[in-house]
Amino acid sequence: MLARSALINRLACARSFPVSRSLAVTCAAQTRVIAHPLALGVARATYSKASTHGAPNIEKETITRLLYNIGSQREVQWYLNHFSSVESQKFAVIKVGGAIISDHLDSLASSVTFLNQVGLFPILLHGAGPQLNQLLEDAGVEPNYIDGIRVTDAKTLTIARSVFARENIKLADALEARGTRARPINGGVFTAEYLDPQKYGLVGKITHVNKGPIASAISAGALPVLTSLAETPDGQVLNVNADVAASELAKVIEPLKIVYLNEKGGMMHGGTGKLMDVINLDEDYEALMKEPWVKYGTRLKLREIHDLLQHLPRTSSVSIISPEHLQKELFTHSGAGTLLRRGYRLYKHTIAELDGDRVRALLSAHDPEISSGTTSVAQYLTNLSQPHPEKAPIVAYGDEGYEVIALVRPPANQGEMAVIDKLVSSNSGLLHNVLDGVWTKLAKDFPKLQWTIPMNDPNKAWHFERCDGSVTVDGGRQVLMFRGVTSPEEVKKAVEQYLARTRAASPAAAAKASGVFAQSSQKRAFSTTSSSSSAFRVGLVGARGFTGQELISILNRHPRLDLAKSLSRSKELAGTRVAAYTKGDARYANLTPGDVSRVTDVDAWVLALPNGASDPWVAAIREAKAPNIAGHPVMVDLSADYRFDKSGLWKYGLVESHRASLRGAKCISNPGCYATGMQLALWPLARAKSLAGPASVFGVSGYSGAGTTPSPKNDVKNLVHNSLLAYALAGHIHEREASKHTAPVHFTPHVGPFFRGIHLTIQVPLSGSGWTEDKVTNLFQKAYKDEPLVVVADDGEVPSVADIRGKHSVVVGGFKVVSSGKDQQQQRLVMVAAIDNLRKGAATQAVQNLNLALGMDDLVGIDVHGDVVPVDGPAFADS
Repeated sequence: MLARSALINRLACARSFPVSRSLAVTCAAQTRVIAHPLALGVARATYSKASTHGAPNIEKETITRLLYNIGSQREVQWYLNHFSSVESQKFAVIKVGGAIISDHLDSLASSVTFLNQVGLFPILLHGAGPQLNQLLEDAGVEPNYIDGIRVTDAKTLTIARSVFARENIKLADALEARGTRARPINGGVFTAEYLDPQKYGLVGKITHVNKGPIASAISAGALPVLTSLAETPDGQVLNVNADVAASELAKVIEPLKIVYLNEKGGMMHGGTGKLMDVINLDEDYEALMKEPWVKYGTRLKLREIHDLLQHLPRTSSVSIISPEHLQKELFTHSGAGTLLRRGYRLYKHTIAELDGDRVRALLSAHDPEISSGTTSVAQYLTNLSQPHPEKAPIVAYGDEGYEVIALVRPPANQGEMAVIDKLVSSNSGLLHNVLDGVWTKLAKDFPKLQWTIPMNDPNKAWHFERCDGSVTVDGGRQVLMFRGVTSPEEVKKAVEQYLARTRAASPAAAAKASGVFAQSSQKRAFSTTSSSSSAFRVGLVGARGFTGQELISILNRHPRLDLAKSLSRSKELAGTRVAAYTKGDARYANLTPGDVSRVTDVDAWVLALPNGASDPWVAAIREAKAPNIAGHPVMVDLSADYRFDKSGLWKYGLVESHRASLRGAKCISNPGCYATGMQLALWPLARAKSLAGPASVFGVSGYSGAGTTPSPKNDVKNLVHNSLLAYALAGHIHEREASKHTAPVHFTPHVGPFFRGIHLTIQVPLSGSGWTEDKVTNLFQKAYKDEPLVVVADDGEVPSVADIRGKHSVVVGGFKVVSSGKDQQQQRLVMVAAIDNLRKGAATQAVQNLNLALGMDDLVGIDVHGDVVPVDGPAFADS
């Protein structure tokens, strides 16, 4: 996230304008190309004779309820109506990475079991790369790859056959243990010839796929579990890359869904480290293949998927996801992870080069100015094409299918900005993210842009996510949005350009809508993250506390989250205005859990309650309905009640290390303040397997961490008198939390005579040798290079509470490596972490989790630099 000037931060997306309708589209129900036999037309799930061998009977009501937890009513109804339309073996091909079997077998088996219980028969094909590498290393064989393909000699193949057989049975056994019949198939499916024996050795190129063993398994009511080994016609076993085998299998089966499961939950961009939501191969493939990070297995996977989709209908797609998101991918329109599809090629044309008939059809159907009769397509295009001595010719951007069109007026003079005259999308262009591709293309050509939208546009979020600033114009009836503006002088010039432009136009032209969309139900792209592009509504339980007030202050500046309910136990506050919230007329309420279960205007609830108090509220929220998302509202619990959850329903909300699992999550347990600081300090070492034992942590927190209820830990006089107050000397709950989720720690907490902030001094034994301060610093900087809320201090600088007070970030530094023991071989690291317990330790992290759960980037609404706050505590008017 780029730093911006203070002025731009105040202007950019800081207010929740009810802004304009520019891509005037009303979305109809649209699916993501999914269907399959869910024979649920009667009270119980009906199975064919083929699936009666031990297949469980599941009541339709139960299945439907499960689906409602991950999809909307429209999505669930669509699938219940259409899943009987395709034969079983054509449902899905799921390629399972070897690391999934070794590290995520329970999650995989649970997700696949659910699919089978509702009558679905995915074909599983797995690899075993990590397992094979380990055995080869043990045998003294160094793995060798060419073009992402494993070079296979006789010894490697012998070990590979053993590994594949073992992992094949392991996966089948895991499914059988959950009551799902599975048939391990370790051969007989793929026939191959040598790919290039001189170059790759015993590696095959698949020439034929025998569907017989697959059909036989499904006919017997069992899921086929395949390996990627192939045989030549004369019986020689050949190794085949699992991605290649999955691609060849899909070409023959032509399934409705093709899914690749990996640990990362998608394909990560090697340059930014971010998850790539959608890859449109027609437009992006050539550029991606030129990227330096696209090599080895990634390059092979992209090439295979690209080749596969050339053989399938254009509507086909491939998804790369993690096992826990498998149900969401198959049963909802929004999906999860990375979606790869052919998409459409984009164009950049002059007005004369456009297909007039297709432009006319698009504008007539989806542009409000034209559909309302204000002007005609012919009039509009004629006016645009007229040469003007003071205006540059219009440039048109769109896709070859004419689902989206953007008309941009380039700057005519030095120092001016390009102006978007019109941006229109069809339902399909919106749902399939063609719009986002068009926007990316035009924004790349014109880094400095401006456009206007009516003040009452219900789609403000789409614009705010793309602007760097905005100001109201035309007497408050319009909002001028601008992008690429970096200084107050440029803001002034942008406004002057707008005024000059509107003075030259007629009143009708000056007030016209710019035609940007009305709504979307697609959640793939950052621009269309909700079923409605208006702001999400947040409820807060425990609003009067320090954390609650901090959260309100962040929501007050968030462009997409509005405070809808503010609950406090204080009866005196009921009905009074929340003074810290100025975006709207928010008032305190004193509601019971029973009242909350009937609330229907809240999309997400944050529970800022003491430990042990969340259960009744969670039960009530599960019964409630949300206005803009499917099923019950999102829940973010700030207590410790669900940080040790074993049910799998609650996701642990340490964003930097758990981001993939938090996207679209319904129930999130916010980490504790101490635990956040400790884990972010230890995570790079834990990930690198560089910890030789438990860390020892001495922590000091400001007294705001003890809450608002009077106690010795937040009695300032007591703290000043005693200087430091130690408590919970062993077994503190944050010690157990950090040990469970990141690495073992021994932790001793203290309260200090200051209001906010946490200081952690951490000592940890290091594994291996050769550690230096520079090596540690490089490790941390690499781990957090794309994490603006984690600052790694340079040059041995020791973080302090003053560094982070009022900031959204945590600072880690002061690295010192100490050697001891025989020959100085034992090394330990001493470091310091500082974190604001009310921000990154609580409220900021809660907003990050809300953002991810609701489909946004986790940093939306969070000023990376934060605001300076009084060191003696918040002066809340209503606390």
